[in-house]
Amino acid sequence: MKRFAAVTLAALMLLTVFASAASAADSVEIRGPVFNGSNIVEIVGDGITIDATQFAAFYYDIDDNVTTETLSIKDVSGNSGNVIGEGGIVYSTKIQKVDYEYYKPSLGWDNYSLLGFFAEKYIPLKSNSADKLAKLVIDSDDKITLRTGETLDIGQGYTLQAKQVDVDGEKVWLEFDRDGEYVDDEIIEVGADDSTWDVELDDIQDEDDVTVMRVHVNQVFQGAVDSIAQIEGIWLIDYANAMTIESDDEFGDLDDVSINGDTLNITNEDTFTLTRDSTNELAEGLSFKVADTSSNVLRFYLAKEFTDPGTYEVRGSVASGEASWDASNFAGFYYDLDDNVETESLSVSELNGNVIGEGGLVYTTSIKKVDYDYENEDAGWDQYPIIGFFAEEYIPLKANSADKLAKLVLDSDDKITLRTGETFDLGEGYSIQAKQVDVDGEKVWLEFDKDGEYVDDEIIEVGSNSDNTWDVELDDIEDEDDVVVLKVHVNQVFQGAVDSIAQIEGIWLIDYANAMTIESDDEFGDLDDVSIQGDTLKISNEDTFTLTRDSDEDIGEGMYFKVADTPTSELRYYPAIERIVGNETTSITKPDESGNETVSDNETMPDNTSSETPDLNETDTPEEPTTTPEEPTDNETEPDESNGSPGFGVVLGLAGLLGVVYLVRRNN
Repeated sequence: MKRFAAVTLAALMLLTVFASAASAADSVEIRGPVFNGSNIVEIVGDGITIDATQFAAFYYDIDDNVTTETLSIKDVSGNSGNVIGEGGIVYSTKIQKVDYEYYKPSLGWDNYSLLGFFAEKYIPLKSNSADKLAKLVIDSDDKITLRTGETLDIGQGYTLQAKQVDVDGEKVWLEFDRDGEYVDDEIIEVGADDSTWDVELDDIQDEDDVTVMRVHVNQVFQGAVDSIAQIEGIWLIDYANAMTIESDDEFGDLDDVSINGDTLNITNEDTFTLTRDSTNELAEGLSFKVADTSSNVLRFYLAKEFTDPGTYEVRGSVASGEASWDASNFAGFYYDLDDNVETESLSVSELNGNVIGEGGLVYTTSIKKVDYDYENEDAGWDQYPIIGFFAEEYIPLKANSADKLAKLVLDSDDKITLRTGETFDLGEGYSIQAKQVDVDGEKVWLEFDKDGEYVDDEIIEVGSNSDNTWDVELDDIEDEDDVVVLKVHVNQVFQGAVDSIAQIEGIWLIDYANAMTIESDDEFGDLDDVSIQGDTLKISNEDTFTLTRDSDEDIGEGMYFKVADTPTSELRYYPAIERIVGNETTSITKPDESGNETVSDNETMPDNTSSETPDLNETDTPEEPTTTPEEPTDNETEPDESNGSPGFGVVLGLAGLLGVVYLVRRNN
């Protein structure tokens, strides 16, 4: 039995040695309206301006209809072909007043000054001056429960800790830290006229009395077991990284800065070329994405890529009555810039007040052809059918029928190098593995797996007389046979003295395991009248649909209408979807018995019996605690930055195998 256990352990370790994961950078691109013409002069005309109602990345408050940012392309003398002349691009932003998420004017939570700055939310350190800014970290009205000793991670290294609750359950002692270092603390009495703690700091970009955080304590509870503070209302700016904007600052290609009180204008001193088939960065992550077109066609859109972890709303243009959206005014819908291909549309008609009549809400999508990212017609990489389905990319199992769909997992022309034994994670549980390279360096044996289970394998010959592409065809996918679920193009094979390598350039994959068949009686949220006509899918509402004020009204499959908090006579709404980047979590930690912080499970309580904590029944503020950052222990190491290098796994695996061999020999 011991021998069996040891051998099993060895097998598991071997799996560990040869398993590796590839992770792409998480990001979301939000695009503006598409501009299409023969040249920049024709497109611009007398000038075009993009604001937050058209470009979802710019700040927009739907309730108060507040925007702060615009980007304009002006009619200037230097405009020609795909070139925008000097001073032809103007970015402008102006400070506006917006409501706190926790809106309680009687408690001082009414509104604050905000400035959109290159599609990020910033707070002016002086309410009417746009020259000194700090990024908004959080503005939330979520209810958060903190037990004594627990720490709330607010974001960007800022934390809030509940130090102690008084015995009468009327006060709580809170501490505000940054990167583990003490910043400020306060005893907040709940039930008083104002149970809000305003943290004001000096010397923030030479400004004093700057409010950097606001916290409202809703309730305090002192029980037999738990000491609890309930927070409702947190507002915080990243004061540690505040900045002062000078007239000679440069923001990418926008380098002519003008500050006039509450308004900031930046233009281009030099010409700006819209280079085809590229992303032309403008400033601070803001770019013009330009299609791969011939010289007599110019097509582009404004885009912002977000990489910070979080949930991002991608919205369509704002409507106040009956309206329609397609990929040109709703960035959530599928769009191929190079081929100018879109498939989806959404329309609202039969609108009476805020009620959409039966059949008045219509979603339509059709199959279109698009190019593979890896373009190689001679090797069978020309075009494939695609259909947007509720703002996601799907592949029809039959090229001209919209009733059977599988989600597109990957369409990439990235070059990937696989050593023998390495596994490449394709996403959604799919992977390919380079099993072996032949001794002549002309063939590679690849295996395709799903959730670690074998699906198919193939020996691909790389040479002048072969197309080097492996098409994986499977049967019985929603009752369809010969369905191409994976395409892999092997570019090169190399057999060296040390490494055996296959270079892949071109991967296309669908999530066949979760393919679906759409029936006429299916329901997608409130869209429940389904019609399929060949390559077109149309879904509408059988019942009335109410645009309830101050709500997110689900349309179907993650798509929703966001409706402003306004009277029906001032109806304002837009369609939207959410995109998640990274793993954004608001974590609460608590000290364990050794004093180290661990993730709180909200099940157990820390020991609060220390005699050195202050008496909260005293009126004086306790002394500022001195906090010393913990030195890393010998067991703490820097994370591996080698991008999943297999050598690291091999070392661990071999060490484990040596241990297993020792156990086996000992038991013998």
